[in-house]
Amino acid sequence: MEITYKVNHAITPDEFIALLHSSTLAERRPVDDYACIEGMIKNSNLLVTAWDGNKLIGVARSITDFHYACYLSDLAVDKKYQKRNVGKKLQSLTQEQLNSKCKLILIAAPDADSYYKHIGFTKNDRCWVLERGAKISS
Repeated sequence: MEITYKVNHAITPDEFIALLHSSTLAERRPVDDYACIEGMIKNSNLLVTAWDGNKLIGVARSITDFHYACYLSDLAVDKKYQKRNVGKKLQSLTQEQLNSKCKLILIAAPDADSYYKHIGFTKNDRCWVLERGAKISS
């Protein structure tokens, strides 16, 4: 098995949805909303992918200004390829695309908190989320 990594290589919504399902991230993403998934891919400005042949096995999907902040919105690795440093490599390649002073920011899946600390992230308790469908109150 030789895993290859690509930066800003186009993926299809179907490939992304399949990966979300095989990585367990599907339970926290709108996989039944094809237009949303399509928009998520189309409007990301940094996409790092991992491939086993022609099969998408990992993705780091980010939105960034490349200088101050990079929000790594989705980090997904197929369960069959986890614990092989694929996720770590996706994050490293993401970071390599950024200015050296750019922060890498993400919201961890509930079971992944200890993973991010282990690889050098610091926890920040100041994150706030306005859920889909919620309105800013007056």
